[in-house]
Amino acid sequence: MDLNHVAIFARVVEAGSFTKAGAELGLPKSSVSRTVASLEASLGVQLLQRTTRKLNLTEAGREYFEQTRRILAELDEATLAVSKLGKEPRGTVRMTAPFDIGALMLADTIATFTAKYPRIHIDLSLTARRVDLVAEGFDLAVRAAARLSDSSLIATKVGSTEFGLFASGAYLERRGTPRTMEELKRHCCILFRAQGGAANWHLTGPRGEEVVSVKGPLNVDEMLFVSQAVERGMGIGLLPTIRLTDKQLGEQQLVRVLPEYRAEGGSLFIVLPAARHRPARVTLFSEFLIQSLRALPWGR
Repeated sequence: MDLNHVAIFARVVEAGSFTKAGAELGLPKSSVSRTVASLEASLGVQLLQRTTRKLNLTEAGREYFEQTRRILAELDEATLAVSKLGKEPRGTVRMTAPFDIGALMLADTIATFTAKYPRIHIDLSLTARRVDLVAEGFDLAVRAAARLSDSSLIATKVGSTEFGLFASGAYLERRGTPRTMEELKRHCCILFRAQGGAANWHLTGPRGEEVVSVKGPLNVDEMLFVSQAVERGMGIGLLPTIRLTDKQLGEQQLVRVLPEYRAEGGSLFIVLPAARHRPARVTLFSEFLIQSLRALPWGR
């Protein structure tokens, strides 16, 4: 069995197409396709279902990919062990994260990491879809949830989000600043994943948890858009306090409203597939990511 053929097959699965895999490997698409066909012929099974739009793993292909991916990872580790890390870490780390978390939290961390390790390439997919890390060839994910139930994954908690009430200075000048929870009912509020143009906000303050019914001109399913709507003076919104440093508040002319109140969000996890061995670049990046995110000011 030619391990180069196996490695090319794994790269095709991870890239999702012969064209992308060829570009990453520096090989023509035709050569990559012939290599995979030769591997299928030697095994006597079809590994990939080819259509004009996409590639799909067959049942045999999925099993073969999962097994060989671990073997290739072990070979990668063995190579690094023999060289005693004498060479600069290199290669691609594939990760996925929700769009709003990626936009709000990951850019600075990834920029710092790639500046320190310029030969490691981060392939980041921002999506609201829950990705199957093993089947789709991802090395790690950032996930937000109250808890994670998939025991086949290794999850490390890095923080818990907290939300505060914010509005632009222009909006408050136009509509006034609410002084009590009850006054929020008379204001325009930016709603997040609500229904029917109204929502119940559960806020914790000096008297414990209180609930206020609010309404507004906009309901949206992406937190980044909530932030942009608040910045543009559309209304009062619940925004993650971790993002809003004093400098950012000044630049965006945002004001925290009823600062004694806050709303609890979910927890943030770094998730990796369970594996006895994984490429050193993945371990290096995941540890850097965990350390960097844990250092953020989760509560303000």
